[in-house]
Amino acid sequence: MNISPSQESRKLSTAKAADGWFMRLIHWREQHIPERTFVVILALLIGITAGLAAVLLKFLIASIAGFLTQRVHVWEGNYEYLIFPIIGIGLSALYVRHIVKDNISHGVTRVLYAIALKKSRLKFHNMYASLVASSVTIGFGGSVGAEGPIVFTGAAIGSNLGQAFRLSPQTLMMLVGCGAAAGIAGIFKAPIAGLLFTVEVLMLDLTAGSAIPLIISSVAGATVAYAFTGYNVEFFFSQSEPFFASRIPFVVMLGVFCGLVSFYFNTMIGWVEGYFRRLNSPLLRFLLGGAMLSLLIFLLPPLYGEGYDSINALLAGNTDEIFDNSIFYNLKSNTTMVLLFVLLLGAMKVFATSATNGGGGVGGTFAPSLYVGCMAGFFFAYLVNYLGIYNGADPLSTKNFALMGMAGVMAGVMHAPLMAIFLTAEMTGGYALFLPLLIVSAVSYGTCRIFTPYGIYARRLAQRGELLTHQKDQSVLTLLKMDSVIETDFTEVHPEMSLKDMVDVISRSRRNLFPVTDNQGMLLGVVLLDDIRNIMFRPDLYRRMHVNRFMATPPARVVLGTPMEKVMKTFDDTNAWNLPVVDNEGHYVGFVSKSKIFNSYRQVLKHYTYD
Repeated sequence: MNISPSQESRKLSTAKAADGWFMRLIHWREQHIPERTFVVILALLIGITAGLAAVLLKFLIASIAGFLTQRVHVWEGNYEYLIFPIIGIGLSALYVRHIVKDNISHGVTRVLYAIALKKSRLKFHNMYASLVASSVTIGFGGSVGAEGPIVFTGAAIGSNLGQAFRLSPQTLMMLVGCGAAAGIAGIFKAPIAGLLFTVEVLMLDLTAGSAIPLIISSVAGATVAYAFTGYNVEFFFSQSEPFFASRIPFVVMLGVFCGLVSFYFNTMIGWVEGYFRRLNSPLLRFLLGGAMLSLLIFLLPPLYGEGYDSINALLAGNTDEIFDNSIFYNLKSNTTMVLLFVLLLGAMKVFATSATNGGGGVGGTFAPSLYVGCMAGFFFAYLVNYLGIYNGADPLSTKNFALMGMAGVMAGVMHAPLMAIFLTAEMTGGYALFLPLLIVSAVSYGTCRIFTPYGIYARRLAQRGELLTHQKDQSVLTLLKMDSVIETDFTEVHPEMSLKDMVDVISRSRRNLFPVTDNQGMLLGVVLLDDIRNIMFRPDLYRRMHVNRFMATPPARVVLGTPMEKVMKTFDDTNAWNLPVVDNEGHYVGFVSKSKIFNSYRQVLKHYTYD
């Protein structure tokens, strides 16, 4: 259809009018509303919007899964499970590849990357792309969680609102945290856990200026979820058996076991997804991931989707339900089979999650870590009781230990013990077990940290040197890049030049340091003004002395692309103030100086901290 010039003109004038109206709104806000007050207003708006997104995501997942599984048979295997997951991964992969045209997998890692290297700027489509893709992936059986996508969605809402109102990078970073906190609070109905997520996982500093907006957005997200879905917890848990102090040694042992399980979880996720990334063909990744996931779900139906039904069953002490829809349904009364089935569910969940993401699906690892933790805690208590190890009057409560296992594995997988404690307590109402939750989370975190210093989300960025941490110096150096601090206004000299030529160069230069290069631009050494000051005013040496006689070897060379943290260590080791920069072949590029780094450091630090 052809558009007439008059129609095009009207469209342009309408766009200009809208843009002009919005700019007037921004100017009015700057004049009448202080920034701190405006940030609080934005935090409330972000919290409500992210909470609505969380409610919508849960509704879509439940609707799709309910429609697909309404005709499955409880008492036998269902061949539909061989088809649904492949369709879900395929639809998600096509949507991402041909409509979104951007990498939206591993939402939390993408948020960390945006904070570290993109000045907390997320694209507009990130506000809805993950929501659509993950609802299809999980609804069709993808064995992942909705929490990573909702964090990505909430963070994108915060980022885009901040960008629209032309807010500073440090404010943008805080608004990204508000959106992420609201997403977690809304999806789990856990406002405290949402706040702690930004501190422990996103590693944002909780300052006097950021605390109030983060709390407001987190509470708003949870309130919206309560308003739409009722004032009930995510997982129903009733503590029918009291917890005795005599069982604390077993709680500690559970913590160690959960730490080892967390290490297994992180290692296998990284290994399997790494294998998928090495497959160059998207079609091959889809076929392999879909086949793995479908086969696993057919054999072990509790791996379908997030797996929250299985968690609720074990927290209620009902082991029969985990055999529903399974070819092993008739073996549910066999004690040994229960033990083996739970062990298989925990061990294979990792492969199902990796196959989902590796094959092209979109989802997170929050729910899988909770799932594996529940299975690990139940398996531990069930095995202790099965072997008769505990000598108390009553056996260990599998319900209590399943709950503790959820907190333990999450603490180890994400390296976030506080968030794991409060999230588990908030979404189950299990506050009476707060002490054992503390013990299990702390021990699991400590055990897993022995093997790896980073959680599952931070590890990918840490391996590339792109991770921000609570250590301000290390974080700012991460943000600084070599290209931004290289100085190139040094005059090059050559080894065959005479002292007279050198003096002429010095007279025209504002520097007291001169790189010596050959005809191919290779760095041979440096000339320091202080080193030749005693001979530069002796005309009798002008023709007799040459640069190759008085040039010096630099204390060290910095290769282009070296992380700034390593550059600063080189400065400390050599006590130098300037170091030459060369490329991988040794060609001279420029110099990097401490003064330039310190100036850049102060500028970055100013944009990094929200007071």
